[in-house]
Amino acid sequence: MKHSVRVRQILGRTLILVAITALAGAQMPAARAAQSIAAVQAQVISLQIQASAIAEAAQQSQVDLINLTRSLNSVQQQDGVQTASLNALKKSIGSIAAEQYKNGFMGQGMTLMFSSNPTQYLNSAQSLSVVETQNAIKMRKFAAADIRLKSTAITLNQKVALVAAAKAKYVAQEIAAQTKLKETQKILSNLTAAERARLAALQASSDSAYQKKSLALAKNGVAVTGAEGIALKYALRQMGSRYMFGAAGMVFWDCSGLTMRALAAAGISVPHSASAQSQYGKYVPLNKVKPGDLVFFGRPISHVGIYFGSGKMIDAPHSGARVRIEDFGSWFGGEKFVAVRRF
Repeated sequence: MKHSVRVRQILGRTLILVAITALAGAQMPAARAAQSIAAVQAQVISLQIQASAIAEAAQQSQVDLINLTRSLNSVQQQDGVQTASLNALKKSIGSIAAEQYKNGFMGQGMTLMFSSNPTQYLNSAQSLSVVETQNAIKMRKFAAADIRLKSTAITLNQKVALVAAAKAKYVAQEIAAQTKLKETQKILSNLTAAERARLAALQASSDSAYQKKSLALAKNGVAVTGAEGIALKYALRQMGSRYMFGAAGMVFWDCSGLTMRALAAAGISVPHSASAQSQYGKYVPLNKVKPGDLVFFGRPISHVGIYFGSGKMIDAPHSGARVRIEDFGSWFGGEKFVAVRRF
């Protein structure tokens, strides 16, 4: 009897152990799956931030290209004016040469000197001196114009080369940004349908949480006036809009497109480039930052946001995200904070 009870006790404990093991076995894959999907999400976001940083560098290249093209156009116009001036001087010099040929190698001065009429010589000599002086001035002008034109031609060739290089750099950066996004697509394509569904749900939940938090913060209002207040309020009205490379409203934005339009609403004109915008306004130390200031990240600069206050900023963060209010600190993704500018 005692033996039977002992067997039942052992069997009972064995069944409990099996049940616990089975339950743990069922939970562990689910936990690992959740952890794996979270890791995939972090990897995807990292690639999206990298892609957005490269795209922002492309924006700077585009600004450089626009400026170089304008400079090239200016030099081309200058070249046209100088060419016309040189051609006119050539025509004038040609007239001088023709006149000398017509008078023979002795020239008009020698002809007058051997004239049998001294009065004619004296009357004409003064006029001849004036003509020769004018001719000499024309020759000097021609030489100077020729040098200027050659110098402009060199500058023109340099500008053409710089424009071509800027175009190539811009295209390369655009391709690099798209390549980063293709890496995210490759990661997603390796997931099962169920994993993609879980990832989508996780991203939607994170997106919703950011939006809810951003709207709650925005409801408290912004205690800042002037241009900074106008720019900040403009940016807040764009919350929830999607990020897109090179976009500057009114449905899609990138980081510098948002700040450019926000400042434009306050009557301040800046280029569509975080790097270029960092050269505008005035320097402000980090401990003096206030709502409405622009905050910059990266070396070279690859991201910009608008300081909201209380350790927060509003920005268009990266591909796949929405305009939102998020934490402002020493880093944005893998990019270090570098500057504050006030307008």
